[in-house]
Amino acid sequence: MALVRKGSRRIVVDGTAYRWRLRGRPTYVQGLAWSPCTFAVEHDDTRGATLVVTTDQPHPSNWIGRAAEPVQPSRVAAAIRLALREGWIPTVPGSAFHLDQSASYTPSL
Repeated sequence: MALVRKGSRRIVVDGTAYRWRLRGRPTYVQGLAWSPCTFAVEHDDTRGATLVVTTDQPHPSNWIGRAAEPVQPSRVAAAIRLALREGWIPTVPGSAFHLDQSASYTPSL
């Protein structure tokens, strides 16, 4: 799965460049705050396995007005470092690497 470059942002973590992207419009279940926000990361130069991070926050554009913190570059950098420690190799092609940080997320009813 390749990350769409339009709308993605560049970030350098420990000397390595990556691109990350948050979906602009929420999916149906994210819009209702039934599931948390996700973002994707990939190596900037070499296409390999994409990192998919599930956060513990609702999507910032959810439809029910639930308060959400924006995904900041510092959070993206922390997720990249954690994923690398857990075995994500961004330059090797393969299935998406999922990093689930949603343990404290409470879906809306």
